[in-house]
Amino acid sequence: MTIDPESLRDLARRYTAAWGSQDAPSVAAFFAPNGSLKVNENEPAVGREAIAEVAQGFMSAFPDMEVLMDDLIVDGDRAVYRWTLAGTNTGPGGTGRGVRISGFEEWRIGPDGLIAESLGHFDSDDYRRQLDDAS
Repeated sequence: MTIDPESLRDLARRYTAAWGSQDAPSVAAFFAPNGSLKVNENEPAVGREAIAEVAQGFMSAFPDMEVLMDDLIVDGDRAVYRWTLAGTNTGPGGTGRGVRISGFEEWRIGPDGLIAESLGHFDSDDYRRQLDDAS
């Protein structure tokens, strides 16, 4: 199945805005009902409720979180969505430190035009360094 690249770019732009909205269910709505989101080596979150929990974790940790879409590469029913997240870790138990990380998600798009599977990647060592850095 081939997805219209412009439709997928529109989905990616709206997905980016959802991540910055502080509304976790709005992120999950971009996934098929039984879709999955895997972040680095964590177990996949399967289903919209579980995906919303993952999104809420980031939103709670970074109440001022901004997400930028850096690029989108489309190939048939697959795409690579590149992003940058910036925010201050002022949520519960936060360090008060700013974080700026870039990463990407490898998407498989389902026949409904929603994300069926997302494999997310970012440098977790760099992320931890930024959270722990006292400078």
